[in-house]
Amino acid sequence: MKPDETGAEPDTAEPPTAPLPPRKVWLVAAVAPVVLVIDQVTKQLALAGLEHEPPVRVLGGLFHLQIVRNPGAAWGMATGMTWVLTLIALAVVIGIVWVLPKLRSTGWAIGLALVLAGALGNLLDRFFRAPGAMHGHVVDFLSPFAPNGEAFPVFNIADAAICVGGALIVLMALLGRDYDGRSTADKKSADKSADKSKDDK
Repeated sequence: MKPDETGAEPDTAEPPTAPLPPRKVWLVAAVAPVVLVIDQVTKQLALAGLEHEPPVRVLGGLFHLQIVRNPGAAWGMATGMTWVLTLIALAVVIGIVWVLPKLRSTGWAIGLALVLAGALGNLLDRFFRAPGAMHGHVVDFLSPFAPNGEAFPVFNIADAAICVGGALIVLMALLGRDYDGRSTADKKSADKSADKSKDDK
């Protein structure tokens, strides 16, 4: 470290960093179980009232209620890859649990809670519904605008939660907010300051 013209060493103390927001694990713990219960209850009600019945038109045709057992992913994609989708859902759940201790952003917490609840909701179907564990078919019952998925794929509450949660996470990323509550710009600035401090020593 070189002294300045007065012979004194320059002040290299780093500016104090802003305190991190509180952890948001509680928000995930509050939102995810509620969404999961809603998903499972609505599936059971749909099975009880719609199994082997023709589509029921509701809300002026906005939705048609009918049972579709889906061996694929959300919106009827990847049919025939049930066991692969089960493993992917497990990986998603494990990834979210790993992030939880570092989670300090409200937006990220709600988004991850929705994705977690949706993944668990469909995962329960794959484990405990026919035709068997790891190969169970997901219960879908919401067909928008027309019956039989003619206008849009038939889905369930878990699918909707995954999509809304994923969209919220993408929005947070576009806004430059990280899951730890800091902005990506602040993190880059802090990294540059740290590198500069190392160079000055």
